[in-house]
Amino acid sequence: MDIKYNVSKYKDSKIQEIKDSISVEEPLEMRLRFKKNDKWQTQNISITMRTPNNDKDLIRGFLFNEGIIESLKEIDSIEQKGDDVGDYNLKNIIEATINNTKNLDIGKLKRNFLTNSSCGICGKTSLDSIEVLKKEKLNLSYPLIKEEIIMNAPNLLINKQSEFAKTGGIHASALISDSGDVVSSREDVGRHNALDKLIGHTLNNETIKPQKQFIACSGRLNFELVQKGLMANIGLMAGVGAPTSLAIDLAKRYDMTLLGFVKENSFNIYSNINRVILKN
Repeated sequence: MDIKYNVSKYKDSKIQEIKDSISVEEPLEMRLRFKKNDKWQTQNISITMRTPNNDKDLIRGFLFNEGIIESLKEIDSIEQKGDDVGDYNLKNIIEATINNTKNLDIGKLKRNFLTNSSCGICGKTSLDSIEVLKKEKLNLSYPLIKEEIIMNAPNLLINKQSEFAKTGGIHASALISDSGDVVSSREDVGRHNALDKLIGHTLNNETIKPQKQFIACSGRLNFELVQKGLMANIGLMAGVGAPTSLAIDLAKRYDMTLLGFVKENSFNIYSNINRVILKN
């Protein structure tokens, strides 16, 4: 599922207004319905950010792969719940009723899927909890980053990825100054973990200065990454890959500049072009 966004594409010293296809990102709350002591109970087991479609397959695979069920025959029914919400009129709650609870350990479910999730937002137990805790918008006057520094960001990331050459399966996030120097970088198999490590490190060492720095990420930019950047007051985030619809919407809401598909001679500007210094 995708949607078209108006995008300012910068390439070879020229700006062109284009329509860009963006992958839709929406939360899905997964619930489990089961009998305990002859009474029906419902438990929220996870919230994940997903591209809508095939939600029933998603919860089937989740229940099976996590050992909650041993066979799909243990699922009596799967229903989409809740009101049609958001820009796409989606039901963002799905509930599976199971007939076998021998493998069901609610305490373990809460520990594994609600509190220890590796992707941030997936650890929330209610759709109401995904709102950013930030109360104020970002200052639109900074940072101001030159186009050549932005287009060099992928090279800076690769140069700082010590593990990427070994495995090819690692993500990186870097804090880069307005002069093009890498202040710090961190790697992890999870893009969210890499950004958490970067922000945690720079906050601990007091080297994060949003007025003169931006963050570059090796993969696509989604809601969770933008949320983390906002909490650190980062005014500009650049991704080597594509942003999702929810990432763009969140960036616009809080006045972040969001860049995607950053290459040696081009990048897309999805919000707040004023922070990018372009050659005339």
